[in-house]
Amino acid sequence: MAKILIVYSSSTGNVKKMAFFIEAGVKDEGLDVEVKDIRETTIEDLLEADGIIVGSSTYYGAMTASVKEFFDKSVAIHGKLNGKVGAAFSSSANIGGGNETTITNILNVLLVHGMIIQGDHSGGHYGVVSIGAPDSRVEKECKRLGIRIAKLVKKLHF
Repeated sequence: MAKILIVYSSSTGNVKKMAFFIEAGVKDEGLDVEVKDIRETTIEDLLEADGIIVGSSTYYGAMTASVKEFFDKSVAIHGKLNGKVGAAFSSSANIGGGNETTITNILNVLLVHGMIIQGDHSGGHYGVVSIGAPDSRVEKECKRLGIRIAKLVKKLHF
């Protein structure tokens, strides 16, 4: 069965909450899913997943240092994530806090790895964002992201 890995870095707990909302959407589609803190994730975990969704708090308009460090280590498996499905999500303190630039930073890495990224015609076009603690809108969008990515993984792997 196909598997989706949701990896996150969360300084306040907001991104962690979002990760578990996304997990609920993946589960609704019947796929295996694992949610892990970036500090507990290995490069091998990426190889075992068919879809990888990465979430990060926003720091100066970019991903956290722990996410960047993890991605830097992923050069060891360059080319081995080709064709896997990827997505991103983020949270910041302010509307202009850099959520979209954080998401595009993450997506750029996934694209360099050869991963497949699906935009969204409604909601967060690049990925789900939260301003502060996730509210009911963010929860709904996170669940929808999990469903969308799970459906794409199923299309590609079944």
